[in-house]
Amino acid sequence: MKSSVTNFSFCVVILLAAWLTSCSGSTEKKEAEEGKQVVDATPKKTILFFGNSLTAGYGIDPEESFAGRTQSRLDSLKKEYRVINGGLSGETTAGGLSRLDWFLEEEPYLFVLELGGNDGLRGIALTETKKNLLAIVDKVRTKYPNTKIILAGMQIPPNMGQEYTEEFKAIYPAVAKEKNIELIPFLLEGVAGDPDLNLPDGIHPTAEGHRLVMETLWPYISKAL
Repeated sequence: MKSSVTNFSFCVVILLAAWLTSCSGSTEKKEAEEGKQVVDATPKKTILFFGNSLTAGYGIDPEESFAGRTQSRLDSLKKEYRVINGGLSGETTAGGLSRLDWFLEEEPYLFVLELGGNDGLRGIALTETKKNLLAIVDKVRTKYPNTKIILAGMQIPPNMGQEYTEEFKAIYPAVAKEKNIELIPFLLEGVAGDPDLNLPDGIHPTAEGHRLVMETLWPYISKAL
């Protein structure tokens, strides 16, 4: 009888030890999973594309715009960045400056500025366009000194006269130099003026045109990251 009690007690001890081990393992597993969730929940750095209908991807699906394609490229490379498309059709530099605060509620790691084309097409005073571009850069830097900024250079057809066209083109390198920011000489390089790469309006790129624009952008994006 004594032997049976001893065996029973021994079995209870073994079962209790196994249960405690199991609980410990479950707790450790749960803590590990919770720790992983915390890591996975870490906010991604933001890339903000701020511009007009070119950035918005007028006439095509958002994923096919150069901003959308940049996100796809980053995802394929497993880069932890989130692209925000801040494009608005018809936007001028003045309009962009007035709505910028809303987009700066969170800090962008990289700010890509694509504005001015509509100013040029409307014949807005070049001094006004330059002043607004400088003010946009200043506003970003004042709020977020560590944000990297890329300025997308633009060109316009000579509708407003050759002098205006040349002076408009010169605005972008002047702003980039004054503010010491990265400059893409011409965002639509190899795309502008090609009917096969633009919609019937002759201004907005097709999906294939946006793919080429993204390839023009990518070396600057990659360098900044």
